[in-house]
Amino acid sequence: MANESNSSFIVGSKNFTAVAINTASKAGEWIQSKLGDFNSLHMKYSPHDLVTEVDKGAETMIRNLIQTHFPQHSILGEEGVEPGPEASTKALQEAKEAEYLWIVDPLDGTTNFVHGFPFFSVSIALAHKGEVIVGVVYDPIRDELFVAEKGKGAYVRGRRMRTSAEDKLSDSLIATGFPADRDYALPINLQGIQALTPKVRNIRVAGSAALHLAYVAAGRLSGFWEIGLNAWDVAAGSLLIAESGGTVTDTLGNPYSLEVRNVLASNGLIHQQFQQELAAAQAIGAGAL
Repeated sequence: MANESNSSFIVGSKNFTAVAINTASKAGEWIQSKLGDFNSLHMKYSPHDLVTEVDKGAETMIRNLIQTHFPQHSILGEEGVEPGPEASTKALQEAKEAEYLWIVDPLDGTTNFVHGFPFFSVSIALAHKGEVIVGVVYDPIRDELFVAEKGKGAYVRGRRMRTSAEDKLSDSLIATGFPADRDYALPINLQGIQALTPKVRNIRVAGSAALHLAYVAAGRLSGFWEIGLNAWDVAAGSLLIAESGGTVTDTLGNPYSLEVRNVLASNGLIHQQFQQELAAAQAIGAGAL
């Protein structure tokens, strides 16, 4: 189990990180119990973007558990937002001014869950005045809990995580995703895949951005990028990587913030090369984010 030492971020007697760990663990356990046993499957934004009653049930569970401890806190959860990039951007704009904002993806990797492919996760982050201070990603299949507190490091299975040591792109194992937005984000990501494949050791596309980011933090991947992600995909993983010694920016190289949708994450050592190759391939997306 991850490090659960007392945090400096405390309201009353409730430890933020302990609540995040407990909530992600309970939701993940329930999700795993429903593997192969869901009843409804619906398409959201595109055929790549699915939702089941398990996603919705897990988010309800997470909301209830958080609100039990912190009723005054705000919560931004994927299943409470209308599908599509415009709705996601609007929801974040409305929520980001909250003093304490929990950012939740109850089931990151729904397509994998639907098909029984064992790579999905629960992602829970807490932002204080727009800055992520707690990040938890839980993989129920492997019972792996990745947890970070700002300024206190990141841990998996009780061990401190460090990003990988590759300092050349050619030696790097990187990951990406196939975005749900087929018209804009997917073609750009495919350009990046085509450009980078000959220049890295290999590329993985396993279907859970949050878990890919956790793997960068744990040194299992050298880097990750994807166009058109949302705050709930990235917030927890961004802190895991930062606290493990890595770097998270937008695809232009600007510092990470909750508004970033085009994400570039790495061990830090390959970051500049990684960004330059994506830029050369015109695979960074439009705008600063």
